[in-house]
Parts: sequence; structure tokens; C-alpha cells
Amino acid sequence: MSIRPFITIQELEQKLTNKEITREEILEFYLRRFEAFDGEIGAALQVFDKTSILEQTNTQGQGLFGIPGLIKDNICQQNRITSCGSKILENFVATYDATAITRLKEAGALLIGRANLDEFAMGSSTETSAFQKTHNPWDLSCVPGGSSGGSAAAVAAGLVPWALGSDTGGSVNQPSALCGIVGLKPTYGLVSRYGLVAYGSSVDQIGVMARTVYDNAKVLSVIAGKDTKDASMQQIDKKDYTKNLTGVLPKNLRINITNLQG
Repeated sequence: MSIRPFITIQELEQKLTNKEITREEILEFYLRRFEAFDGEIGAALQVFDKTSILEQTNTQGQGLFGIPGLIKDNICQQNRITSCGSKILENFVATYDATAITRLKEAGALLIGRANLDEFAMGSSTETSAFQKTHNPWDLSCVPGGSSGGSAAAVAAGLVPWALGSDTGGSVNQPSALCGIVGLKPTYGLVSRYGLVAYGSSVDQIGVMARTVYDNAKVLSVIAGKDTKDASMQQIDKKDYTKNLTGVLPKNLRINITNLQG
């Protein structure tokens, strides 16, 4: 099998295009990695079975076809448990998909499981989940950050090439930094909050975690864009955020540095 650990979305897309590999083989590779390594890391609360993962995605999807990802367990996936890392919701089964999940399925993404988090996303270490602690894959004695620590740890360990988290006050960017991956909290109103269990609705955002800027932008391109189900959404059409990733800096780029010491 021509897949190596820590392969990027961009590389997987090329292999799929060249018919070097199938989406079933990709999924099998990542399911085996979870089985081999997540016992120590504790990134996932649940990894779904192969059949149900394949059944719940668009076989003709474009954008993330055949690319597995892990979803923070405060984002609703229809007919799956959405526990928010709490015993209160340990048996709650979502009756609908969050808008972000709908768009991922339409794009052909393979949603591989539920990521651990601090209970109700209130924490910064992923130690307060009611079910398990998540460890930093680079040093199991360290925390991965939080509250999206399960998502960050899974990407950092190469268990998935991307994951979704949520960010109220740093819950995507902080664990991404601690795990050495690329995290993005999108501009408020760019990604629909419909189906995200609220912590602070005026600042909550679903964010993307991946190994590279391109991969992050690729997932963002799928989930972003206006949605009538979320009244706080900006009226921004869907676009491809990878198009400007040319490696060439804009000529008139300005960087502002603020002195916070007064």
C-alpha cells in the first residue's frame, strides 16, 4: 500500500487521481493506525466501523473525496452519539447533521469517529473529559491542549490527515500549537454554527486542524459559506481558499505589531 504515516491531503488526492489507491484502502490504513496507537493517546471517544463510514458519505463527492477526518464530539453527526465529553449526554444520539458535517459528507469525506474534548468544551488540556484523558502524542506525559485536544492529537499522531474542533477562546489554536500542527479559528460567521453544541454563541466557531496550511484551507473550502440555518452567518459564497497558496507573498503586505506592555 502506497500510504505513509503523516501523508498530507494534497498527496492523498494525487494518489486517488492517479488511481494508485482507493478510498477503501485509505480508510483501512487509518483505521489500523487508530487500533495501533490510540490506546495510549486517547484521541477518539469512538471510531466507527468501516461499513457505516462508507455508507454515510457521497460516493460522487468532490472536495474531500476519500479523505478521512475526525470530528470533535460537540458537533452533531446524525445517528451518532454527541456526548460533549459529558456523562450527561453519553447516550444522546443526534437526530441531524451539523451543516459542516452535511457539507463534508457531500464532499465525499470519510468521517472516521468522535474526538475527545474537555467536558462541554470548557477546558484547555483535555483532562476534564468524563470518559478519558488525551495525551500529547509527542510526549505522552504532556497534555495536548484543549478543549479540542482529541482532534489535535489525532492529526499530530497521523491517525487522520485532518480534524474539526471548535473554538470559543483558543480551543483550536492552543492545542494545535501544543501538538505542532496547523489550526484555524475562522472569522466569525464564515462557518455555520448549526449543529455545534453552544458554549459561548457570540464567539463559538467550528475550526479546522491539519498538518499543512494547504490541507487546512482545503477543509475550510468545504465547510465555509453562508447558511440560512445560522442567523449569525456572513453572506459569503463558498470559495476555494487554496487558490492563493502560491508561496509568493503579496507586494503590499503589511504586518502590525502591537506593544502590549504599554
